[in-house]
Amino acid sequence: MKLKTIFTFVILLFIGQISAQQKTYCNPINIDYGYTPFEVFSRQGKHRATADPVIVNFQKKLFLFSTNQEGYWHSDDMLNWKFVHRKFLLDNKYTHDLNAPAVWAMKDTLYVFGSTWEQDFPIWKSTNPTKDDWKIAVDTLKVGAWDPAFHYDEDKNKLYLYWGSSNEWPLLGTEIKTKTMQSEGFVKPILRLKPEDHGWERFGEYNDNVFLQPFVEGAWMTKYKDKYYMQYGAPATEFSGYSDGVYVSKNPLEGFEYQQHNPFSYKPGGFARGAGHGATFEDNFGNWWHVSTIFISTKNNFERRLGIWPTGFDKDDVMYTNTAYGDYPTLLPQYAQGKDFTKGLFPGWMLLNYNKPVQVSSTLGGYQANLAVDEDIKTYWSAKTGNSGEWFQTDLGEVSTINAIQVNYADQDAEFMGKTLGKMHQYKIYGSNDGKKWTVIVDKSKNQTDVPHDYIELEKHAKARFLKMENLKMPTGKFALSGFRVFGKGAGAKPAKVQNFVPLRADPKKYGERRSIWFKWQQNSDADGYVIYWGKSPDKLYGSIMVYGKNEYFFNGADRTDSYYFQIEAFNANGISERTEVVKSE
Repeated sequence: MKLKTIFTFVILLFIGQISAQQKTYCNPINIDYGYTPFEVFSRQGKHRATADPVIVNFQKKLFLFSTNQEGYWHSDDMLNWKFVHRKFLLDNKYTHDLNAPAVWAMKDTLYVFGSTWEQDFPIWKSTNPTKDDWKIAVDTLKVGAWDPAFHYDEDKNKLYLYWGSSNEWPLLGTEIKTKTMQSEGFVKPILRLKPEDHGWERFGEYNDNVFLQPFVEGAWMTKYKDKYYMQYGAPATEFSGYSDGVYVSKNPLEGFEYQQHNPFSYKPGGFARGAGHGATFEDNFGNWWHVSTIFISTKNNFERRLGIWPTGFDKDDVMYTNTAYGDYPTLLPQYAQGKDFTKGLFPGWMLLNYNKPVQVSSTLGGYQANLAVDEDIKTYWSAKTGNSGEWFQTDLGEVSTINAIQVNYADQDAEFMGKTLGKMHQYKIYGSNDGKKWTVIVDKSKNQTDVPHDYIELEKHAKARFLKMENLKMPTGKFALSGFRVFGKGAGAKPAKVQNFVPLRADPKKYGERRSIWFKWQQNSDADGYVIYWGKSPDKLYGSIMVYGKNEYFFNGADRTDSYYFQIEAFNANGISERTEVVKSE
């Protein structure tokens, strides 16, 4: 055998071994979210809350910071996160600690700064952030900044600050001198929202409320091929359509133009909704990702979680994010994926128990059992107590192949406020083919960690029709689930191709609302739901919308003057249908 052939065989074998070992994660990411520290936010119930995340790759480790967590996390693999407890405020002036933090790496040092309108928050620095080892770089940033973001341009050895959170003022930018860590006062307006042209920037759950102007916030800068990608969140954090858009320039402080393909990070449907106010980062293999805010907004408008989505730049340098099936299991690459990185990360494990029959040990008031399988993170089932022995059971309808389970706890009658340490969830999950004879599939009876969105990828797939989760220990409150989600493959047929898919939009030559498009299609009795793909070019259908149960959708996120292209596919527990042909809407 020739040496080249042997080398190729070894490489393919090596990649095959890595692929076999690839792990998956599932949004919302499973970290020990703290509870809101604000009494005013707890009137409808104390609850976990964070948002406005930043992930920075520093010293080949990923560091995750987000709002009001009294610390941060780091990870080697983006799956297992270790928390470092740390308060960055020097006094008790504020209830919160870091709010919408800025984090950036500059040479051999990691820096952190929190939102403030006043000159009272220091910039911190560390060369060893895996431990609580921080020093003050400068005791105050004189310019002040709310929702700050720093970008260090390594090529130019220059540092820039971007900030703003307002439905009146634009995002701003300035250069920060690296020696003094201060601005010399030359501030530039970077961008402002244009909801009259960009439908997705309009205020409201469905971008249809006109009583309040939308908010621009969440600045983040990414440099790629000598271009500066200015990212921003809109229209407000309380909505499913909370998204990130991007403007592009060859200058870090001026000349930004709206990228034609916007919003680039968008997830209005499915279980975990919202993909705004985030940050873009590279993993250790050169693959791009975008971390952002997922909304719940049930007990308070600012009840939120975090999600991570595969991101990239296409051959035309268009920035995009793939959120299709983004709250289903997603592969974590362990090597460079190349140009098609965002494709092929979905392992094909489908949701097996959407709206399937359930049984429970008890029910508290109107928190009915079916709310744990309705694919809505805002609704949940609650048992009457948090005692050991309360249980939840789901029927998959047939014996199915089970690859992973996600347990999403809801905060019913929680007692905590702020960050808690040393708390844990403990439980067992049993499987059965007949509902009588049970076998343990997951044993977390000795778990010592806080896992509010526990995701379990089975080392070896299981076969079962019934799954039963038995509560053993709760950190606080009742045993309550917003989503008990089972992933794998059903034994039946995937749905047929969708028929009669039609986008309806106002004629561009006549008066009408061009920012809204109404989709209709023929209902497929074998489908659990549908995914609509959209974009402004037939080869750039980067946007996606997941729709459960219905055969219509009102899309209010279109840009007024542009044509669009669409496709749709159906899915169920057994797989995904063929996509329809691409349809153009002028």
